[in-house]
Amino acid sequence: MSLQHALLGLLTLQPSCGYELTKAFEDDIGRYAWQAGHTSIYPELNRLAGAGLVEVTHEGARGSRTYAATPEGRAELRRWLMEPPPQAKVRNEMVLRLFLISALDRDDALELLRGIADQTAESATELRRIRAENGPPTIGSPVGFGLLAAEFGLRQYEAVHGWAQWAIEQISAADQPAAAADSAPSAR
Repeated sequence: MSLQHALLGLLTLQPSCGYELTKAFEDDIGRYAWQAGHTSIYPELNRLAGAGLVEVTHEGARGSRTYAATPEGRAELRRWLMEPPPQAKVRNEMVLRLFLISALDRDDALELLRGIADQTAESATELRRIRAENGPPTIGSPVGFGLLAAEFGLRQYEAVHGWAQWAIEQISAADQPAAAADSAPSAR
């Protein structure tokens, strides 16, 4: 994903000024999908305007500008959304940690897994609340945009939560035969 396409998407949904776009990245988009601050948003808006992908629709006090996606910008957003993402080098710290969990002792592995289960349960609860407060998603509205993403995130959290519970059971079950053998009376 690129900042360019995130901005085009937001400006297709609703014309906004740089401040409003910065706030969007401080909120759910930045929390769940893509982080960007004003130091990268404003230069990108200038590049998009220079390329004819966005236009200034209003100039306000103190140089404030409201931008909207142009037809060319909407076409570029559609092109990007409709094409399959390129195969990129994968860098997922969470998955790397899970590959290396076997390097921990049993108690640390269980603590890590319980933390994952707790965190994903809390995050899923938050997204369920957001979904319930906003009703069904509506395509073409900023709220609908976020609700579809919230549902995706909710399903991811539920999947990871289920996996963490399964992994805890696997580690705990692996200890059962050893523990039973240790406590069984020895045959003489």
